[in-house]
Amino acid sequence: MTGTPSSEPIHIIGGGLAGSEAAWQAANAGVRVVLHEMRPHRMTEAHRTEGFAELVCSNSFRSDDAANNAVGLLHAEMRRLGSLVMRAADANQVPAGGALAVDRDGFSAAVTKTLEDHPLIELRRGEVEGLPPEDWGNVIVATGPLTSAPLAEAIRALTDENALAFFDAIAPIVHRDSIDMSSAWFQSRYDKVGPGGTGADYINCPMTKDQYDAFVAELIAGEKTDFKDWETNTPYFDGCLPIEVMAERGVETLRHGPMKPVGLTNPHNPTVKAYAIVQLRQDNKLGTLYNMVGFQTKLKYGAQQRIIRMIPGLENAEFARLGGLHRNTFLNSPKLLDPQLRLKAAPRLRFAGQMTGCEGYVESAGIGLIAGLYAAAEARGRELPPPPPTTALGSLLGHITGGHIETIDNGPRSFQPMNVNFGLFPPLANPPTRKADGTRLRGNEKAIAKRQALSARALSDIDRWIADHLRLAAAA
Repeated sequence: MTGTPSSEPIHIIGGGLAGSEAAWQAANAGVRVVLHEMRPHRMTEAHRTEGFAELVCSNSFRSDDAANNAVGLLHAEMRRLGSLVMRAADANQVPAGGALAVDRDGFSAAVTKTLEDHPLIELRRGEVEGLPPEDWGNVIVATGPLTSAPLAEAIRALTDENALAFFDAIAPIVHRDSIDMSSAWFQSRYDKVGPGGTGADYINCPMTKDQYDAFVAELIAGEKTDFKDWETNTPYFDGCLPIEVMAERGVETLRHGPMKPVGLTNPHNPTVKAYAIVQLRQDNKLGTLYNMVGFQTKLKYGAQQRIIRMIPGLENAEFARLGGLHRNTFLNSPKLLDPQLRLKAAPRLRFAGQMTGCEGYVESAGIGLIAGLYAAAEARGRELPPPPPTTALGSLLGHITGGHIETIDNGPRSFQPMNVNFGLFPPLANPPTRKADGTRLRGNEKAIAKRQALSARALSDIDRWIADHLRLAAAA
């Protein structure tokens, strides 16, 4: 980016995925950065280490299929923009079928070392209590769902807006050698091969109808974590529901969600289809730990162990970590933030990550990436145009900063966290109707062709945006 950089640094509060990515992007643009992280001086309910970009829930970055999946497309766009988070993820991937999953400790260590080694990044450990000092003229707040109370209250007072909150639940992790492989087996659904995988990347535990019904009954009856007074009316995010909450929505709900049995064949009994299947995904590079897919829970620890050991293959399961809950807080961003992610009430403050109303590791890092580029451009006396709305980054940014209906029929605000998805993209001017050989697309073929066309358009447009606004400016 051309222009003369300010002598004042960009201050970034929060060393999660968004803050780490923002710091990397701004420093790589030639601007000094001070990255503030309160851990280990003050820990949170969910974090266990002092490392940057610690993954506190799943170790999966979800699908890496750029041609057919919106989050895979977001991966590809971020790689084109030199993302630190994607570089560390690629270097620390573990097998996970069609998903990109990482060794969480190796991933965090790689991000931490890169930030420590960058000559333009200063790391400061300690809590920023309340609003940043007035002489910090260019600030990114990326404190995530576990923002400390003094800062959260200061932001709330500044915006005169009650932030919504919901619960994000953490899934248990099981020691691999405690899983009984005489009843479980390795296979990816439909034998799909993903990055670093073989097509047999999940451990599958089958259930009969009687076993499933008993399991669901125990989930519903099991003792749950008590809510604190301030948590009582907090809604859940549907993309990360605790398993017992899903069970309460109907006895068949889990069979159509994380326990669906389709695309899997039990080699121990290949002629009998399981009624339901529990999957576990590799959680570390050594392959010694496995994460229970979709098993976020608010059950108390004793109930968790007893109920999970009802699952065939997990009768003697030993746990490296049991499930838990943490609260998530986010802004009413379409109302409070401008298109550059700046707080309208105090434009020196820019927000990034989950606080803005995006959901998911990669989405949080992606918004951190854009915030870092915006802040660096501002430090150089320039303004960076947003990525095209036809791209994954642009569509997600659009949802956050204005692509949402504020209220319906004067009802309560309805803005909710969002994963990137093709529903956020502008429609194609000419949706594909025929195959390459001229025959008409039918049924699911149309949906596949549409996704692939949206992805192709996005990658072309992000490349043009990079060339026009980043590469050419950098060369100048």
